[in-house]
Amino acid sequence: MSAEQSNFYDVVVIGGGVVGCAVLRELSRFRLKILLLEREADLAEGISKANSGVIHAGFNVPPGTLKAEMNVKGLFDIYELAQQLSVPHKKTGKLVVALDDDGKERLIALKAQGEKNSTPDLEIIGQERIKALEPLAAGKWALWSPHTGIISPYQFTVALAECAWQNGASVRLESPVTSISTNGHGFTLQIPDAEIKTRWVVNSAGLFSDIVASLAGIDGYRIFPYRGEYLITDKDDELNLRLPIYPVPPKDGPGLGVHITPTMEHNILLGPSADAIDDKRDTASTRRIMTQLKREAYDLMPELRKLSFIHSYAGIRPKLVDPAGNIKFKDFVIEESAAKPGWINLIGIESPGLTAAPAIAKRIVQMIGAKEDLSEKSDFNPGRPELPRFAELDDQQRTRLVAENPDWGEMVCRCETVTRAEVAHAIDNPLNVHALDAIKRRSRCGMGRCQGGFCTPRIVEILRQKGYSDIELTKRGGQSRLFYGKIKE
Repeated sequence: MSAEQSNFYDVVVIGGGVVGCAVLRELSRFRLKILLLEREADLAEGISKANSGVIHAGFNVPPGTLKAEMNVKGLFDIYELAQQLSVPHKKTGKLVVALDDDGKERLIALKAQGEKNSTPDLEIIGQERIKALEPLAAGKWALWSPHTGIISPYQFTVALAECAWQNGASVRLESPVTSISTNGHGFTLQIPDAEIKTRWVVNSAGLFSDIVASLAGIDGYRIFPYRGEYLITDKDDELNLRLPIYPVPPKDGPGLGVHITPTMEHNILLGPSADAIDDKRDTASTRRIMTQLKREAYDLMPELRKLSFIHSYAGIRPKLVDPAGNIKFKDFVIEESAAKPGWINLIGIESPGLTAAPAIAKRIVQMIGAKEDLSEKSDFNPGRPELPRFAELDDQQRTRLVAENPDWGEMVCRCETVTRAEVAHAIDNPLNVHALDAIKRRSRCGMGRCQGGFCTPRIVEILRQKGYSDIELTKRGGQSRLFYGKIKE
């Protein structure tokens, strides 16, 4: 195969967040040559890594919109998909609580909105039922949503891409698109080390989807970044929060209010905030917002005061709503460009984008399939090999694994109970990513209370033993090197 042939694809997906990876996996069902381009050194490095991980039921979005349609359709797909891919998830249910009678009417309106969206089994409940469902929740009234859940957003993103890879898709990391040209037969994308030709492009570049569209000569879109800050608690072994607790959402605010969400690993998230900012890469945490998160969260769950916090972080929402304007809502953009046939834009895909991702992926396939015949593979593998999580095994299972492979008996991360075998598996991932943050997302090393203080030197040593030189070791790829030289030989 010539170099020109090897760089020609049927479909190129730009952006390695949860939506882009879901599109890639859905396309990998068909006999197509497909490629995902991601500007960062790993997947889920943008919006997706700072997602709160809530599977939304669909009552928070206006009826008749693409957001509502994709949300509810995605709700019915995502649990089965997560199960197939062996991604940690749980249908927990959710409470949206009103602290007094004034909020009850808003809950009733949310319920009615959800029912118009076909969100199933919503109920307005009182204080006694609230305490039965979640003893830690304060509130006089609540909207109960039994089909809401939680999931690991970054593990879900990685799993989608790895499933696509095992079904023949290609992924290029650290490959920002720098220029785009078009002709009558498709598109030519320039990346730092190659020229890529393709018949179709799916622009799923998140915060930068407006810029990518403009590179193709498609103007008129503008993404406004809104920063959402979070606090994360130490392990919730004492309180054992069962489900997400949300406040009555503000009528005109850009978010849903500060909420309290359990994670699959038994930490608790407080947040996010929702503040318009100028810089799409400004993920700083601020003292003002940290104080606000605690104040609002303590009203919903007073017992939170007992817990300590181990980390703060922030993510950016890609909104189409200008903070200086009067318009408070704009819908997802999911459309093929009329001026550039074969170019599909996914722009302004914010919450509930995680839940909607499987449905958006199916919609993209339908759009392409309406213009050409798609031949489905008979050997498509929808799953992904599951690796045991040592922290979740009983003593008998642990003993068996250690007997088979002593690396299961060497603890690398004490906070998260991660073994050398799990770290080695994370390093040997199909996409050949070995930055510390990539290993963290795949193994949970560094996510505990010491934030990598114990495990980082041990991970470095394993990487060296696998043949990586010090100059190759980075925190998150690029120039984020861990070492710049030696103090002594």
